[in-house]
Amino acid sequence: MDHLEQLRCLVAVADAGSLAGAARRLGVSAPAVTRGIAALEAKLGAVLIQRSTRSLRLSDAGERFIADCRRILADLDEAQAAVTGLQSEARGLLSLTAPQMFGRLHVAPIVLEFLREQPRVQLRCMLADRLVHLLDEGIDVAVRIAQLPDSGLTALQVGSLRRLVVASPAYLARAGRPEHPQELAQHRAVGFSFDAVQPRPWNFGEGLTVQPNFAWVTNSNEVAVAAAEAGEGLLRCMAYQAAEGLRAGRLVALMEAHEPPPVPVHIVYPAGRRAPAKVRAFIEFAAQRLRAEPVLQGGGW
Repeated sequence: MDHLEQLRCLVAVADAGSLAGAARRLGVSAPAVTRGIAALEAKLGAVLIQRSTRSLRLSDAGERFIADCRRILADLDEAQAAVTGLQSEARGLLSLTAPQMFGRLHVAPIVLEFLREQPRVQLRCMLADRLVHLLDEGIDVAVRIAQLPDSGLTALQVGSLRRLVVASPAYLARAGRPEHPQELAQHRAVGFSFDAVQPRPWNFGEGLTVQPNFAWVTNSNEVAVAAAEAGEGLLRCMAYQAAEGLRAGRLVALMEAHEPPPVPVHIVYPAGRRAPAKVRAFIEFAAQRLRAEPVLQGGGW
């Protein structure tokens, strides 16, 4: 087994979670996979996979090394595809990432439709409310809701999202309807933070920042929306998160005249080379559908 085949063994084991599963993916025997991993570990002088009687997982060295393996194998597959003419055909594994709630509501339906139209493409979808590093984590395409810094990525804007303050009709009937951000300090609020400890103050731009009385703090946007709909307090959120509740009348948008500028939504992918056909096909497909989403164009309820 040559060096590239050993790298493919490592990636297959990581993806399958077992030696037997990797062997099935590669069409070889489990002992051949074991020998390939052992030879790679001996060559590198490092343990890449930690084994127990019940499971196996990548070691710290393996976690660092596998990202490079994925890049090397992807570059090789792309080079071979370009030579054989497959560069013009969408096929192979496409890795995608998006924020969790936005991914579930707006990206997953696009993915399912895309796979029906492109049966030779397989898709790995990572939904995560964190910054996923495309090159380090072997990701082909990302959907990002943010002002993007200068980077080595190509970005295609597909819309923008308003930042709203919302509340349930029941809460407003009980506590009154605030008309200006300065009134928010006297209201209960539902806060979001990634560690569920201390939510950030609400910034409305032009130096106006308000710290409501956070009665709820959560690291789940969906839980935050549910709490607001249940009358637990005001909520600051992206428009797509509240759109369903606004349409159904479970939530009311407040102080729209004081909204800060909307946040752009981009599809991004690594720059510096011609994107593979599977990436180009998905970007074109997804961009068209995301641009047709009313919530990304300032409405949707």
